[in-house]
Amino acid sequence: MAGSSHSRRDFLGALSSKDATETTPPALSVPTGGRTVRISTRAMACEFSIVMNPGAYEQVNAVGDVLELVHEIESWLSIYRPNSEISEANRTAANEAVRVRRPLFELLQTSKTLFDQTQRAFDVAAGAQVKLWRDCRSEQRIPTDDELAEVLQRSGCQHLRLDDEACSVSFDVDGLQLDPGAIGKGHALDEAAAWLSKLDDAPDSFLIHGGHSSLVARGEHEGQGGWPVGIGNPLLTKQRLGTLLLRDKAMSTSGSNIQFFRHEGRRYGHILDPRTARPVAGMLSVTVLADSAAVADALSTAFFVLGVENALKCCDNLDGVAAILIPFPESGRKVRPEVIGVPPEQIFWDANQVSG
Repeated sequence: MAGSSHSRRDFLGALSSKDATETTPPALSVPTGGRTVRISTRAMACEFSIVMNPGAYEQVNAVGDVLELVHEIESWLSIYRPNSEISEANRTAANEAVRVRRPLFELLQTSKTLFDQTQRAFDVAAGAQVKLWRDCRSEQRIPTDDELAEVLQRSGCQHLRLDDEACSVSFDVDGLQLDPGAIGKGHALDEAAAWLSKLDDAPDSFLIHGGHSSLVARGEHEGQGGWPVGIGNPLLTKQRLGTLLLRDKAMSTSGSNIQFFRHEGRRYGHILDPRTARPVAGMLSVTVLADSAAVADALSTAFFVLGVENALKCCDNLDGVAAILIPFPESGRKVRPEVIGVPPEQIFWDANQVSG
C-alpha cells in the first residue's frame, strides 16, 4: 500500500448530533444521525470518508492509512492516468495480451458476469461511448447517428478476452475502451472495508462512502440496529425522501438529476444505455443493496438502464440483491418507489413526498 500522506486527508471533528424533527411512537421512530468521528480524503474525483461512532479517536491514524488504499487503487484503475494499468490495456490490448494485477483481472471478471446477468445493461467496455458523449458535450452538440453506429462497433464486453492462467486482458476489436466509472468506486470501498475489518484495533461499527452515492455499512450507529442513510428526492434534490437503516450491506444510488446537459431545449442525462449508446430516460433514480459495493454500483446503473419492469425481473433473479426504483411520477410531485427485497421496517418514507 502506498505510504501514508497526511496532506491528502482532511481530518474532520465530531459532527453535531441531530434530533428527530417529529415525535412518533418509539417503534416507528425515524433513525437519526448523532455524533460521529469522520476521516476523509479526496480520490476518484469525489470525497471518500470513513465514519465511526464517538470514542474512536485513538483509531484515527490506522483508519487514515486505510484511506490511502483508495489512492493506490486509483493509481492503477483510473482511465485519466496515462500510466495506469487500465490505460495501458486500453492502448495495447487490441494488439497483444496485457498482463494486469490480479485485483484488476478479478474486477473485469466480475464486470463480464454482470454484463451477462443484466442483459448487457452494465458494460465496463463501453468507454468509447462515454468519450464520444463527453467530447460532444464540450462541443455543445450531440453525436450523429453515424458516430453512434461507429462507436457501438467498438463497444461491449463480448469483445473482452480474459486469460485466467496468464492474468491477462485482450480485445478482439480495435478501439475498445474499458471504463470502470460505474464500478470502480464500489471496488475501492470493498477493499477499504475489508482492510479496515482486518486491523487489530478496527472499530466494530463504521460507514464508508465514496461521493455519498456508494456506501458500505458495518455494525450500527447509536444502538439503532444499523446506520441511518438518507435517500434523496430526485425531483427536489435538497430534500430527503426517506431514511434507510443499513447494516452489514453495501448500497449504491444512480440517477441523472445532477449530471446532465441541455441541447436545443432537450435534457440529456449522463447514464448511457450501452446497447444503444444513447442517454437513458424514464427513471429518476435507482438504489441497490448488495453484499459488495462493486456489485451494488454496477447494478444501480444497470437497473437504471433497464427500467422498472426489467430491473425488477433482474433483481429477483440475483441472490442477496435488493432495490428501490423511483420512476417519474404519473402526476403531481409525489413519487411512488418500487421496492424489492428491502424489509419495510428498514425504510422510513416521508409521507409528504411519497405516495402510498
